Amino acid sequence: MNGRLSNATLAELPAEVLLPRYDRRAVAPGIVHLGVGAFHRAHQAAYVDACLADGESDWGIIGVSLRSPDTRDALKPQDGLYTLAIRDSAGEQLQVIGSIQSLLVAPEDPGAVLAALTDPRIRIVTLTITEKAYLRAADGTLDSAHPDIVHDLANPGSPKTAHGFLAESLARRRAAGTPAFTVLCCDNLPANGATLHRLLIEFAKLRDAQTGSGDQPLAGHVADEVAFPSSMVDRIVPATTDTDRARIADELGLEDAWPVMTEPFQQWVIEDRFPAGRPAWEKFGVAMIEDVGPFEDMKLRLLNGAHSGIAYLGLLSGHATVDRAFADPSIRQFVDWLWAEAIPTLPQDAGLDTSAYTAELAARFSNTALAHRTAQIANDGSQKLPQRIVASALARLEAGLLPEYLSLVVAAWIAACAARGGTLPGRHFTDPLDAALSDLFDRNLPTADMTAAVFDLAGFAKGHPERQKLIEFVATHLVHFKQGGPKLALAALGIGKETPRLAE
Repeated sequence: MNGRLSNATLAELPAEVLLPRYDRRAVAPGIVHLGVGAFHRAHQAAYVDACLADGESDWGIIGVSLRSPDTRDALKPQDGLYTLAIRDSAGEQLQVIGSIQSLLVAPEDPGAVLAALTDPRIRIVTLTITEKAYLRAADGTLDSAHPDIVHDLANPGSPKTAHGFLAESLARRRAAGTPAFTVLCCDNLPANGATLHRLLIEFAKLRDAQTGSGDQPLAGHVADEVAFPSSMVDRIVPATTDTDRARIADELGLEDAWPVMTEPFQQWVIEDRFPAGRPAWEKFGVAMIEDVGPFEDMKLRLLNGAHSGIAYLGLLSGHATVDRAFADPSIRQFVDWLWAEAIPTLPQDAGLDTSAYTAELAARFSNTALAHRTAQIANDGSQKLPQRIVASALARLEAGLLPEYLSLVVAAWIAACAARGGTLPGRHFTDPLDAALSDLFDRNLPTADMTAAVFDLAGFAKGHPERQKLIEFVATHLVHFKQGGPKLALAALGIGKETPRLAE
């Protein structure tokens, strides 16, 4: 090995590796990204890299980690460069991405993050902070009692949360006469832009009440002057392993501390509301539209919902990766039935081609080159299942239809969480409710009571008139999981005996 990936060593890379096609020294920052993890580096940063190569030199990215310094520590010695390995069963293409100019770690220096956010050159703030970091209570409102929210309200100049950073920087920009940036949420939340907008208004109202903002409340500024377009993002990004690092280093002839693995498919659909300007993303396949809702629902309910089902059934069946789980005939058939239940809950007048979409998903789930771990997808189920599964199940119940396969995913999540202390293969996944769930499982309640208690903890279907029916469906599946594992649970639904329909 001759050294490490950096600006100085780019010329040493093999000819087949794609390099940044622009002068990185001429790039100015235009975007701050909160949550600079693997998904951002495989998705938004790659799209911005293409725009920079097209001559839009004022859209460089300042990446911010809200928790861990790991990404900064890996990429700072590499001048922010990293390898994007685009893999499928036919081969791999390596591309060095150069759109991230610098990286900050919020807990180490919140002042530096606020300085970046208040820089007049910054016109867009993007976020991939995962569902749990939005700090919502069980009813979907801001969890005002969360310790980090309490801290940020008391210490606006040294925030910990995305809400605190956004609110303080917007307040400083307004005071300085600097136009507000556009806030672009890229997480898997329903109506993600509108959801974040509502949460930030709630936070700003609490802050206004505490600071006595008088005739110029921050909440009104956020409500009326800041754009929050919704977006839908899609690209499968498995966790990088040490084996991946070693293989990429061999191919580069240089060390890359944190390459990113991904698939050829990528999709980004964005509501086109950017008062301060934006890159010409549409040149590179991004759909700039008026309403992202139908596309978002299709992705959440068909891709993400199926992913969760594959993850929990895969873990319970001993399958470590998505492709292996999807190759299991029972799980494969279950996914078809899951799609058949979810598709009728989607908007029927939005021009969605669900047949083509599910066919494409089946090919993506079968990609043997990605090795997407079921345990990675299994993380944070209590935060993911409401929009991926529970919403579809409730929609079916409202329409007088049965949510047999959808409800089984919720049961599989509960069964997988309960099994982690035993012999569950690849059981190392986490959930914000882990401590409370463990205490609940230790009580050995009857299955129906335990299911209802889990729904209470997670806030699933809170206040919904069909909630009790959904609990009963889930409890029935849990009995089967307890008696005979996933084999019995799937057999009880006739898996292996019938051919599913992808429409009703």
